[in-house]
Amino acid sequence: LGPSHPSSLAASNGLAHFLQAQGRLSEAEALYRNILEAFERLLGPRSTETLTAINNLAALLDDRGQLDEAEPLYRRALAGCEEKLGPDHPSTIQSVSN
Repeated sequence: LGPSHPSSLAASNGLAHFLQAQGRLSEAEALYRNILEAFERLLGPRSTETLTAINNLAALLDDRGQLDEAEPLYRRALAGCEEKLGPDHPSTIQSVSN
């Protein structure tokens, strides 16, 4: 399939979650950034996959205490969810809770 195929990116996301849970935050951050870049390039900035990738990166940065970097990403994910899915969609509500 190749490293930029959506299925490969989904598998990479699983690995990034694992690394984050293991405290290997630098490795997880690099993966999350690559995943986000690939989804933006392949599917555009407002795809649900891209919005999820934005939120995942924001959560990792939040975990690292990098709140100045995390906040604009959280806001971007929320704005994208509200625009694409509407304010009452579960994904939008989840973004609000972040």
